[in-house]
Parts: sequence; structure tokens; C-alpha cells
Amino acid sequence: MKTAVRKAQAELEKRKRKKRRREGDPDHGNNVSKAQSQDILVLEEKQPKRKKKGDKGDSGPRKDFPRGWLVKTLCKTFWQNLLLSVAFKLVHDGLVFVSPQLLKLLIAFVSDEESFAWQGYLYAILLFLTALIQSLCLQQYFSLCFQLGINVRASLTAAIYKKVGMALATRKESTVGETVNLMSADAQRFMDTANFVHQLWSSPLQIILAIVFLWGELGPSVLAGIAVMVLLIPINGFLVAKAKTIQVRNMKNKDERMKIMSEILNGIKILKLFAWEPSFEKRVNEIRARELKDLVNFSYLQSISIFVFTCAPFLVSLASFAVYMLVDENNILDAQKAFTAISLFNVLRFPMAMLPLVLSSLVQVRLKKGQGVQGDLMIPLPKPTHEGQATFAWDVTLDIAPGSLVAVVGAVGSGKSSLVSAMLGEMESIKGHINIQGSLAYVPQQAWIQNATLKDNILFGSELDEARYQQVIRACALLPDLELLPAGDQTEIGEKGINLSGGQKQRVSLARAVYSNADIYVLDDPLSAVDAHVGKYLFEHVLGPKGLLQKKTRILVTHSISFLPQVDNIVVLVAGAVSEHGSYSTLLANRGAFAQFLNLYAWAWGAERSCMQQRCGAWDLLSPQCLTLPSLIPVLVAVALAGDEEQGDEDTEPCVEEGPDDVVTMTLKRDVKFSMYLRYLHAVGLWYSFWVAMGYVGQYVAFVGTNLWLSAWTDDAQHYLNQTYPTEQRDLRIGVFGALGVSQGESLFLLFATILSARGAMRASRVMHQQLLSNILRVPMSFFDTTPTGRIVNRFAKDIFTIDETIPMSFRSWLSCFMAIISTLLMISLATPFFTLVIIPLSIFYYFVLRFYVSTSRQLRRLDSVTRSPIYSHFGETVSGLSVIRAFGHQERFLQQNESTMDINQKSVYSWIVSNRWLAIRLEFVGSLVVFFSALLAVISKGTLEGGIVGLSVSSALNVTQTLNWLVRTSSELETNIVAVERVHEYTKVKNEAPWVTEKRPPHGWPSKGEIQFVDYKVRYRPELELVLQGITCNIRSTEKVGVVGRTGAGKSSLTNCLFRVLEAAGGTIIIDEVDIATIGLHDLRQNLTIIPQDPVLFTGTLRMNLDPFDQYTDEEVWKALELAHLKSYVQDLPEGLLHLVSEAGENLSVGQRQLVCLARALLRKAKILILDEATAAVDLETDHLIQTTIRSEFVDCTVLTIAHRLHTIMDSNRVMVLQAGRIVEYDSPEELLKKHGVFSAMAKDAGIVNTETTVL
Repeated sequence: MKTAVRKAQAELEKRKRKKRRREGDPDHGNNVSKAQSQDILVLEEKQPKRKKKGDKGDSGPRKDFPRGWLVKTLCKTFWQNLLLSVAFKLVHDGLVFVSPQLLKLLIAFVSDEESFAWQGYLYAILLFLTALIQSLCLQQYFSLCFQLGINVRASLTAAIYKKVGMALATRKESTVGETVNLMSADAQRFMDTANFVHQLWSSPLQIILAIVFLWGELGPSVLAGIAVMVLLIPINGFLVAKAKTIQVRNMKNKDERMKIMSEILNGIKILKLFAWEPSFEKRVNEIRARELKDLVNFSYLQSISIFVFTCAPFLVSLASFAVYMLVDENNILDAQKAFTAISLFNVLRFPMAMLPLVLSSLVQVRLKKGQGVQGDLMIPLPKPTHEGQATFAWDVTLDIAPGSLVAVVGAVGSGKSSLVSAMLGEMESIKGHINIQGSLAYVPQQAWIQNATLKDNILFGSELDEARYQQVIRACALLPDLELLPAGDQTEIGEKGINLSGGQKQRVSLARAVYSNADIYVLDDPLSAVDAHVGKYLFEHVLGPKGLLQKKTRILVTHSISFLPQVDNIVVLVAGAVSEHGSYSTLLANRGAFAQFLNLYAWAWGAERSCMQQRCGAWDLLSPQCLTLPSLIPVLVAVALAGDEEQGDEDTEPCVEEGPDDVVTMTLKRDVKFSMYLRYLHAVGLWYSFWVAMGYVGQYVAFVGTNLWLSAWTDDAQHYLNQTYPTEQRDLRIGVFGALGVSQGESLFLLFATILSARGAMRASRVMHQQLLSNILRVPMSFFDTTPTGRIVNRFAKDIFTIDETIPMSFRSWLSCFMAIISTLLMISLATPFFTLVIIPLSIFYYFVLRFYVSTSRQLRRLDSVTRSPIYSHFGETVSGLSVIRAFGHQERFLQQNESTMDINQKSVYSWIVSNRWLAIRLEFVGSLVVFFSALLAVISKGTLEGGIVGLSVSSALNVTQTLNWLVRTSSELETNIVAVERVHEYTKVKNEAPWVTEKRPPHGWPSKGEIQFVDYKVRYRPELELVLQGITCNIRSTEKVGVVGRTGAGKSSLTNCLFRVLEAAGGTIIIDEVDIATIGLHDLRQNLTIIPQDPVLFTGTLRMNLDPFDQYTDEEVWKALELAHLKSYVQDLPEGLLHLVSEAGENLSVGQRQLVCLARALLRKAKILILDEATAAVDLETDHLIQTTIRSEFVDCTVLTIAHRLHTIMDSNRVMVLQAGRIVEYDSPEELLKKHGVFSAMAKDAGIVNTETTVL
């Protein structure tokens, strides 16, 4: 019942909103650019769903569900457009058949010596007019079709966004990549189909009319021609079916390849640190090889069907004429009959070619619709989700008083995050209910940052209240960071918050929640990513009893014990059930799970062990007096000095999706360089290119020959006027006509050319993708920090697709158009030599129109692709931040933002379509003039001409209009698409990092000792930025354990980056075991060091692949590593064991488990030097404890560098290096440093560590 009520409310909301938009939306001026229909769409698809919901069937689409609801809805929405275009198309189709009749009269006029001159002129003018009106109608019709197309695309994109983006938990069954693909590729397919949908009725209509007229000319012998046509249809049907299966396979391959690519790009840092690139390159290339194999088969099929269709009109006329003459001695083929028939057959050619194309394009849409758009729009909104192994089905009974601070603690996998999800309504409760009064704010465990300014991220769509804003920034310790950012709070934060460090992201995320001023705050471990003292500061000023939120209800999931005494209520979760809850003192007194939990981890927080006896006495340490500001001041100052290492310098590199820099580079080059074509042809192979061109030339030579022969044949009618037609003459005529035609109908030339071009195109695709991939994997890390992933993915998806499928097609059609026009003009000039004079002005006019159009069109296309990217990146962002958006209740705002990004894109698409129509009208005018002049000249030189040659000249002219149009279309398309070559090329030229393997190989078994020496080492992130490490000199002895500490931005992470040469030195050297690391190859270096990175990144694939992508280790070794990483029992319980599939980004493992997998990786490599980049940040104490113990026991004989945020993790190291603003300020054993009262002891005091003894277990 409850769901029904909730649904009804949602429905009402939608209706209200729809009404609001109807009334108060001034922006409906240009009907096209608004995504207005999307609401209608979503509503329409809701009604059928009601029926479906009736029988509680949540299990996917039901059988009683109307199958084509999507198409029906679209028709209901756009019926006016459809009707109008039908009208225009009908007029056009009628006029198509007027021209052949006029041609017939014209030939009669030329052949008849007695006729009057004015008749001829009249015919010429009529021909011109029909051509003109025909072209106007056609363009109107096209314009309507394209408008329909972009409307449909907008509606679908909006509906997909609304449905998939805002639906519950659809995340789990479709990955982000698939959904974005759904929006881009599949909605685009719908748009393309909308343009052709009318051919479904228009083609059959044209075919029927043409047959009727032909019957009038040739009588029953037409049937021979038609029989040939009908025979060709099943052949084509068979080809289409084959092609479809290949396409389906290829879709899968493409999806898979893109999925791996986006994973590679998201986890590129890990790949570099582990030197895993070759393994992943191999995976991508395997998929790519399959893809190309299918692609080349597809092209073969295509060339066969092109062949069949080029032969068709010719075979048809051959059959008809032969039968016509063989049936009856008296049937003489005269010019009138032959050329009228030929022009009618030419009319037939288009619809017959279109029908199968339309059908196959429909098939693609149907096919994708089944699984794609329609399927996804049908996902019912609420859905129970399965969280890891257990459904959220535990009995959790909790009562949280308003205004209290509740901490939720528990081990990894005890269901803390699930509890939070349930509170936010992200999970379906199976029984019982969650009652929340008031508005929510939510801080997720992994901060989600939008691609916007820092200020926008904090305001998150609320109005700006300056005083509150400043207060929030102060409380969230963001002031020092703002001073470091180039534009303060106006700094653009790139995609995924790319230029903030983890701690900063987390604080921004917290500030967003605090600013929203909600009633209830759900905080999923917000303090994990920040340093201890910052965490304390945040607790004091924001979360704690004296913080900004003291009056609000706060639910805090946490791993840090130190704050527990100050909370009102503690909830302990064990295996998904509340094992106990109460205040700190009560729980301790109970001696239950919580007390054990504390005892177990007392070591972790220096002073706690001793204070267990005095119960709460020791908490004075944390009381406000101890935390006097002076102890914090040096730290904050340090930050202000340090500059945040991970901060990109925004002024030099704006980080906008397909950012301004991209647009600029693409817009300045006004002409696509000729070199791009050469580069492509080069990739195809020069021999291939040459022979393909020769094939086309041969085809058209044959074509002209056939037509001249036909014209001679028809003139026989004059010669043998009153005698019987000699049989051998007849057979000769038919035979030569056939021979010429068959050679023209690709049978030889064209088939040869297309098959060659298929091979060549595949070769080009392979070469270019290979170059792109291997280069992208070899570029330095800084490139990925400054380039949004979306832009790189775009190269692999859109541009490679263009090179694979679009460019070869464009090249082929351009060649055949070009040859066809040349041959037509040649024939007209042979008939009426004066025509050459007309050609010159016409071609000049044509050329100017073409230049003008092509440059405009190209810019508009670019605008289109530039404005399209934000739609997808906004979508991706929405999907990754869904829980946050929903918790804050901002779905509405995001829907609107999506609509406005779409509107911007629609504007450019619309302009592009209109410019196309502008061009077409002008070109068809040129075509009409050609017809007019060829007819006019024929009339003028009436006495000297034979009927046959006139027929030839005018019927070719009638054909030229369409071809002229296509020539421009294809050359502009080719120019637009060749840009893909340029874009891919641009990324193959990006400067690489150092070579993976150099001449100088390190000795075998290096590093054997594991000594590291820094000699006056300096480094900077990018040439134009300041130094991050300003001359570091130190020695790390063999098997020594060294801790590295310092405030965020002091250069700790840079240190690891330098050891792995992710950053190259700006000065100085690092020497490991007597080898200067700058002299050896990167892989030799990286394979011999091991790192446990800050955020655990996993890849799709088996668990085994994640641990050992090169299959270097035996299964026993892998199990051993898992056992040491405390994962063995977990993996053994999985049905697939080591072959357990890890989902995208490791979603199906908890964060703690992912971290342990990373530990297992390190254990497997067992290098002499281990770097621990604060792997303990997002992990609860238990996992933390496991990792620490394992590292202590397993890496005894290794040198271990720990980059710590929590001081207790490094209190037992041999020495501690304290970094401040990129310099080493202190470097000694922890005992010594504590005595010194320097920076370190101040930090230790903040963390509540008094002496080292307390931390030793």
C-alpha cells in the first residue's frame, strides 16, 4: 500500500511540474530546442506500468506489457510533425514521375521534324519547374524529419536521465558506462531512424507508381525487370540478417572494450605504480582484434550488398529490353521508349535501395530497443537491492532522539554503510519501516565532488547566505585551503574533484552538508580521510557537543575511538544487528562487545590504555583546554605555506569537459589539413588506396560506354524504320550492352574496389587504435591529472568508431559520387558540345556554395560535439553522486540542469540541420539548371541531333541533381569525420614518460638490500608550477621502517610519486642499492617496488586477475598471499573462489576488503621495498590492525616507508621523517622527536600520544 501511495504522490508532483512548465516557460519559442516532450514521455510510460504493477510482478517486464509502447508514445507526442512531412513527401513523390513523361515528350519533339519550336521550349521550362518544386518539397520534408529526430533524441535522453539517473539503485544492474552509452549511441540511433521512418511507406508507393508507368511503355515485358528486382530482395534480406548478427556481436565487444578502457583510465595510477600496463594493453587488444574481425566481415557483406544494388537497375533494364525485343519481332526499341524507361528505372533505384537500409536501421533500433532504451525506461522505480551478500534484512531497531549525536561503530562488513543507506531510503526494507522526520543531509564515505566551483559545491543549489557560508568554511577548516587555491572559492574543481587532495574533498563534502542546514545529519565516516588534528578540529567545531551542529540530530559512522566519549549514544553493530547501544560509560560498564572492541584497539590511541581504569579521567587530554589553539596554529600556518601538492594550476589549464582549449585548437584550424587525408590513406596503405581508386574509375568508364551503346541501339530504330530488324544485330546489341553493364555493375570493378577498401579500412582502424592505446598507456601521470577522463574516453569511443565505420563509408560514397558526376557531365557534353560553356559558371557557383557550407557545417558539428560532452559528463556525475543528490532531495534541480545542458546542445544541432537545408536548396537549384540547359540546348540544336543522344543527355541530367547533392554531403561528412583522425593523432603525439625498459637493466634480484638515498632531491608537478619537494637529502637504511608525516600538502604523497618516477626529478637523484633510479627503465623500477595505495582500486575481472594480471604466480602462492591478507576464508566461501568476478571499480567488495586485496597484491610481489600510502584511511580499526600486524610480520626484512595521517601507525617505526612545505624539518626516531618538542611532538600531542611506550602492544 505504502509504495502505491508514494507512487501516486510522485505522479502528482510530476503533473504539477508539467503544468508549471507549460504555463510559466517562456523558452518555448523555438519549439525544437526544448527538451519539453520528456515529461509527456515519462508520464505516458507510467500508465502501462500501472497495469504491470497490479500483479506485484517486480521481476522485469511482464508479458502483458504492450510491446511497442515506446514507439506508440513517440507517435502520440509528435503526430503533427508526422502528418506534415507525409504531405510534403507525397507531393514530391508525385513530381518524381512527371519528369520521365516530359522527357518522353521532349524526345518525341526532337525526333519529329514537323513540330513547333515553342513546344520544345515549353518542355524545357516545365522540366526545370518540376525539378525546382520537387526540391523545395523534399527539403521541407527533410527539415521536418530532422526536427522530429532531435525531438525524439531529447525526449529519450531526458527520460533515460530521469529514469536511470533518478531511479532507485539501478546502479547495480547497469554500469555507468552502459548507461552513458545508452544515452549517446542508442538515443542517436533513434534520431537517425526518425529521419527515415517515412521511407517505409514512400518507397513502396514509388515502386508501385514506377511499375505502372513502365507497363505503359514496355507492356508485359516489364515483368521481367521486376522479377529480377524481386529476386534481389531475398538475397538482400539474407545479407541484412547476417550483418545483424555481426552487429550484435560487435556491440558486445565495443561495450566490453569501453568498459575496460574507462577502468584503465580511472585506475591509471595503479597501473603505472604496479607496471601493469602491458597486461591491460593485451586485454584491450584481444577485444579489439575480435572487434576488427567482425568489422571486416561486416564490410565484406556490405560490399556484396552494394554490389547487388548497383547491379540492380542495370540488370533490370537489360532484362526488360531484351525480353521486350525477343518477345515480338515488331517491338523496336526507339529512343523514346528506352530513355523514358531508363529514367523510370532510375527512379526505382532509390526506393529499392532505401527499403533494405531503412529496414536494417529499424532492426538495429529494435534490437537495441529491446535491450536498450525501452528496457531501461521500463525499470520499475522501487526495487530491492542486494548489498554484497545479504539483503538489508536485519532487524535493526533504533530510536534516535532529536538533537542527539549518535555514533555507529562496528567491524568491516557489519553493516554500518548499509544502515546509512537504509536511512537514506537507498535500500528497500523488507519488513518494518524507517520513519524520519525532517530534512536530511548526508556525507558519504567517499566524497563526491561536482565539476563546478568550490563555492557551488558547498552551496549545492541553495541561496548564498554570506555569514553562514563564512562560518561553515571556518568550521570545516577550509580557510587555509582557500588561500592556497588560485581563485579562492571560485576555483573550478575538475571532473571528480580532480585537483583536490582526499582530505580537502572530504571537508568540502562536509561543508556542503553543514551549509544545507538540515535537521538530520547522516555522516558516513567523514573523518577518515583527514589528518588526526584536522579531524579533531572538525569534531570540535562541527560535529561535537560544542560544534555548529550541536542542535541537530547527527548520526556518525566512525572508526576513530577518540571521539566516542563525547557522543550521546553509541550503537554497536555486529553482523548486521544492533548488539548494544547506550552512552560510552554504560557500554563500558556492560563489558559487552564494545568493551572488548575498545580493549582490542586501545593500542591504537596512545593514551587510551592507561585511561581505561580511570574510566573517563584521561579524556581531559581531549578537553578543550589541552587543545589550545597555539598547538593548531603552526599546523595551519604550515598549510598556508605548503601549497597543496595535488592542486592543479587552474589558470594555466582550465579543466572543462572538452574544455575551451580543445575547442580552440579545433576551431583555429579552419581547414582540415590535407595531411589528415594523407595520414588516413597512409594507414590504409598506399597500394590499397591506389587500386581502390582504379576500380572506381574502371566502373565509370564502363558506365559511360554502356549508355553510349544504348543510345546507338535506340538510333537503330531510325535506320531500320521500315525493314525488319536483323536478328544478329539485335543479339550483338543485347550482348555488348550486357557485357559492358556487368563489368560496370561492380560485378568486377566495384566489387573489387569495395572489398579492397574493406581490407584497407580495417588495416587503418587497427593501426590507429594500436597507436592511440599504446601511447595513452605511456603518457606521464600529469597528463591524466589535467585531462578529464571523459575527453580521453571520447577518443576511444566516438573517434575510433568514426574511423572504424564512418570514414570508410564516406570515402567510398565520395568516390562514387565524384565519378558519377564527371561521367554525367561528360555524356551531356558529348551530346551537346555547347554544354561545356554552361559547365564553367555552374561549377564556379557550385564551388562557392560548397566552400561556404562546408566551413559552416564543420563549425556547427564541432559545436555539437563540444556541447554534447557536458550532457554525458553531467550524467556520469549524477550517477556517481546519486545517494547524495537523493539524500539532499535535489533530484528536481539535477533534472533541470540536465535539461538545460541538453537545450544548449539542441541549439547547435538545430542550426546544423537548418544549414544543411539551406545548402540542399541551392545545390538542387544547380541540378535543375543542368537539366534545363541540357534540354534547352537539345531543343536549340534540334535538327542535328538524333533522338537517342538527346534522351541520353537529358536522362543523365535528371539524375545529376541527387548526385550533386550527395557529393557535397559526402565531402562535408568526410571533412567532419576526418577530424577524428586528427583527434586520435593528437593523442598519439602526446609526450611519453621515460621508456619502460632501457639499455641499462638493473642487476638481477635488485634491490637486494633496499637502501634508499635521496640526494638534494627536488620535484614539481608540472614545469610551470613551484617545487613541491625543495631539495630533500636523507638516507634510509636497509630493512628500516620509516614513517613520513606532515600536514596535507607537505609533500608526503609526492615522495611516493618520486620513488616510482610518476614525477620526474627537477634536480637531485634518488639512489636505491647503488642504482640511480633515473637511469633504468620505468618497468624495471616499478616492478621491483611495491605500494599499497591510498585508495584501493580494483578492476573488472576475476579476483585472481586483480592480484596477478600476468599470471606469474602459482595458485598456491596466490592463496598464501590471501591467507596472510586475512581474505582466505572469505574467498574460499565464494562459489567461484579465485575466479570470483569483481564488478566495476570493485563495487561488490566492501572498502575494507578492497584494501585487503591491495595488501594481498603487495604480499604477492614481495619486493624489497614497500611503500604504504596511508592505506589505513578508510578502514576501521580492525582491518587497520590486520594490515599493520601483517606488515610487521611479513615485511620484516624489507624497507617499509609509511605515509601516515594517523600518528599511531608509525609510532613503532625506526625513524620518522617530518615534512613541512616540501622540506625535511625533523628526521629521527620517534622517542627522540617526542623529547625535542618540535613539530612532531606538537602533532603527537594533538593526537593524544604522550610517549611511545603506550603504543607498543
